[in-house]
Amino acid sequence: MAEQNEGVARHAARAIRSVVFGLALLSLAACVERIRAHGYVPDEEQLSQITVGVDTRDTVSDVLGAPSTSGLIDDSGYYYIRSSFRHFGPTEPKVIEREVVAVTFDSGGVVQNIERFGLQDGRTVVLSRRVTDIDGRNNGLLRNLLRNLGRFDPASVLN
Repeated sequence: MAEQNEGVARHAARAIRSVVFGLALLSLAACVERIRAHGYVPDEEQLSQITVGVDTRDTVSDVLGAPSTSGLIDDSGYYYIRSSFRHFGPTEPKVIEREVVAVTFDSGGVVQNIERFGLQDGRTVVLSRRVTDIDGRNNGLLRNLLRNLGRFDPASVLN
């Protein structure tokens, strides 16, 4: 019986050491710095193939590829964007590099200008997710459901 208890104790001690070692390894791995890159920006060689005043939207797309985004309101330009983020442990990712190539077009769709911007040229734009409430009250889903319960007319469903 004593030998059996010693075997169980050794097995439990080995399991505990394995768990502690695994947790230590996992916590060390979580603190490793990781750099992640997103997006695409054409290089200078590709940009030199575009001629201002001659090339059009179609030729720019053929030479440089599809843009990351384009002008939303008047389709005035193509924007190629690349960003690098540093992830370190549980902290929030930080932008360490951002590059934007803007190809703008005139009203006829011909290249008007090509510009390159870096993170140092820009400024952070904080997005606001404010929503204007029509009647000034907070109308959540539950409030709307409960308010409409009294307005239900079974006769309108049958017609």
